[in-house]
Amino acid sequence: MDIALWIVQGLLAIAFLMAGGMKLTQPKEKLAENMAWVEDFSANTVKGIGALEILGAIGLILPWALNIVPELTGFAALGLVLTMIGAAVTHVRRNETQMLVPNAVLGLLAAFVFVGRLFL
Repeated sequence: MDIALWIVQGLLAIAFLMAGGMKLTQPKEKLAENMAWVEDFSANTVKGIGALEILGAIGLILPWALNIVPELTGFAALGLVLTMIGAAVTHVRRNETQMLVPNAVLGLLAAFVFVGRLFL
């Protein structure tokens, strides 16, 4: 089980580092070309979401790997579950139902890490 959790944690960390890094480094106008939802939020909010995704990605790996308050890994995963729920709500509100699949997949994988690291 530990190997499966590490694999999922690694994949999630890569995905959220890339997504968060893009949101932090690109101007809102450039992001809007591929992510229409950014029009609903201020530039600072989009950057805040990106920062949270990066912090979540770091939290998926470092606490458990360094054995420094390893419970934080589970809570980082929970934060990413909540982020994906918020993303899904935004996409439903914008009638972008095609984006629900990636939100659900990432959210369920993060939920797996949450349960696996805190309860198993």
